[in-house]
Amino acid sequence: MKETVNRSRIFIASCLALLVTSLTFAMRAKIEEIFGPVEDGGIFGLSKETIGWAFGPAFWGFTVAMVIGGFIIDIVKTKTIVWAAFFLHLIGAIAFIMADDKTTLFAANVFIGLANGSVEAAFNPLVATLFPDDKTKMLNRFHVWFPGGIVIGSILAWLMMDTMHLSWQIYIGVLFIPLTLYGLMFLGQKIPETERVTSGISYKGMLNAIGAPVTIITAMAIMLLLAIDVIKLPEGWMYLALIGAFLLIAIIEAKLVRKASALFPFMFTFMLLTASTELVTTQWINALLAEAGISQMLILALITGIMAVGRFFAGNLVHKLNPVGVLLLSSIFSAIGIYMLSFVSGTGMVIFAAVMFAVGVCYFWPTMLGFIAEYIPESGALGLSLLGGAGMVSVAMFLPVMGKIMEEHGEKAALQSVGLLPLILIAGFTVLYIIFKNKKPVKLG
Repeated sequence: MKETVNRSRIFIASCLALLVTSLTFAMRAKIEEIFGPVEDGGIFGLSKETIGWAFGPAFWGFTVAMVIGGFIIDIVKTKTIVWAAFFLHLIGAIAFIMADDKTTLFAANVFIGLANGSVEAAFNPLVATLFPDDKTKMLNRFHVWFPGGIVIGSILAWLMMDTMHLSWQIYIGVLFIPLTLYGLMFLGQKIPETERVTSGISYKGMLNAIGAPVTIITAMAIMLLLAIDVIKLPEGWMYLALIGAFLLIAIIEAKLVRKASALFPFMFTFMLLTASTELVTTQWINALLAEAGISQMLILALITGIMAVGRFFAGNLVHKLNPVGVLLLSSIFSAIGIYMLSFVSGTGMVIFAAVMFAVGVCYFWPTMLGFIAEYIPESGALGLSLLGGAGMVSVAMFLPVMGKIMEEHGEKAALQSVGLLPLILIAGFTVLYIIFKNKKPVKLG
């Protein structure tokens, strides 16, 4: 890496870009009530299932941008994806403020999703490149600003809308502050290329490290079609069966066709479940905790505040347990937290359950990325992009499912349904921990 690269400035600017991304998540969680049914206090009268559909592009658009970015970032250069994220964020923020029905809300989330996906496509490999000896630690610190931004957005929602009774458009306008700052900070900066490129790993070597690229891309395309309601499965449990089928086919492609490791397909599958455990729950927090007797946005702020602190100090924990040990503990705490939220009552018990959930989901996203960066570094920017894209497309697929479960069976049943996901993860990460507990990260070059 050349000395002309200002690591500190680029890292801070990257964190601000992720802050914009996370603010949009908090804002959707709050705006859900504005666009919801009139009988529940909404203005625009959309059903929960329709809102889940309109929010979907924020996740599948994220996926599209991440996957495309992962394939082309080494061709068009990292700097191009960075600026694509900025301008897509700018358009998305303007469109979000102007949304007034399901179509315009859908369109706003398309731009926001593409912008957020471009952030992940560019900045995850950028952080790994900037800090080659501390990938998991610095990816966790970078991803402090995802929950950190949700804390900020949640508190601002409570302050600006619930307390000061300002319009939701003024609340959305907060996005322009960090957006302007990260644009200015990237001006004139030299942005290094990805670690795979500088280490001389070929494009074919990257695809082989992924193991089953054809199956993975096909799986994501099918999940995208499910998310936008082009195709539909009749029962919620069939979505899990579909994920299992994808994994089986991916193993066949990796082991029999490419003669490669099937590790990445397993991590891809786990990412579908870890991301949905965290983000499906938090995106529906307003509805899921409507009867909790405490401000849902303050609960969201508590959850994400714990996540931000945990990620900042993740280095020592990852060093002691290794990434898979952290993921196993996360799954256990997530399952306990979700099931507690589904049956406890009273402010104190709801807060305790929320803390358990927060401790559980705290490390999922950045540690999954850190595992790939450390143990499958040959997969390069594409590996990180496919993993992040998998997480978002699974959320887009499950959001309407959760909305439907809430409408037909209630919030507690919906929580218990999503609680199945960390139970599956406990089994998977237990096996993976046994295999990887004594293995050292792979070094390139």
